[in-house]
Amino acid sequence: MSPRRPIIGVFDSGFGGLTVLKALLELVPDAEYAYFGDTARLPYGSKSVETVARYAVEAAHFLESQGAKMLVIACNTATALALDRICTAAHVPVVGVVNPGAEAASVATKNRKVVVIGTEATVSSHAYRKALEERGLQAREKACPLLVPLVEEGWVEHTVTEQVARIYLAEAFADGFHDADTMVLGCTHYPLLKPLLRRVAPAHVSIVDSAESTARAVSSHFQELLPDSDSAEERRSAPRLKFFATDSTEKFCRLGQRFLGLPIENVEHVDLKE
Repeated sequence: MSPRRPIIGVFDSGFGGLTVLKALLELVPDAEYAYFGDTARLPYGSKSVETVARYAVEAAHFLESQGAKMLVIACNTATALALDRICTAAHVPVVGVVNPGAEAASVATKNRKVVVIGTEATVSSHAYRKALEERGLQAREKACPLLVPLVEEGWVEHTVTEQVARIYLAEAFADGFHDADTMVLGCTHYPLLKPLLRRVAPAHVSIVDSAESTARAVSSHFQELLPDSDSAEERRSAPRLKFFATDSTEKFCRLGQRFLGLPIENVEHVDLKE
């Protein structure tokens, strides 16, 4: 990849972080991107904090070795469990997905009551609840473990997925949170379900996509990385993308396209040694 434009390294345990990359391509087209999916070691949600932190730091160092000038931790579990460790180990600025999502929710809500849906690991960490409460908001977190496999199956508009989502959201908005006016998508798989969730969620609820919020946070810092000599012609050229995965590159191309919304043709296999 050309060194003339800054490389943003994007890290996830698998495919969901490609929704963050999709948002980045729309908001920060002046960058080059290196995406690392640790597909051989997912899911992170069933692993200990120490293990997640070790994996995430390894990924951060790998992306830095590829020339990344900023790291985006496009994984809610890694952000929730290991952001401090990643920031300490990295030599470049690091942006996670939790704080941008919480900040966007604080702007969107009128009555200061927010529901967060996410994976079991993210909800158990209470990272979103803490970030929202720090902003003076009331927060209800709801784990929705069936949604990720349904998305990866491609069932984003299936009646089964809609029924499951209705059950989860009915529980999330019960017991004093029926009037919560904002819902945060605390998992990077969930943007693919946004049309379905819009139908299922109460009509008065605003939906905050943490992938979009993270891209906006990156955009606000990106200009600082641009070299003074960067030409307008260079900035207008299409972003260059490079993909790395620790498991099947064929599967990454096939499944990743659903999340990115673009064909993925060249993926390099990486074996990060334990």
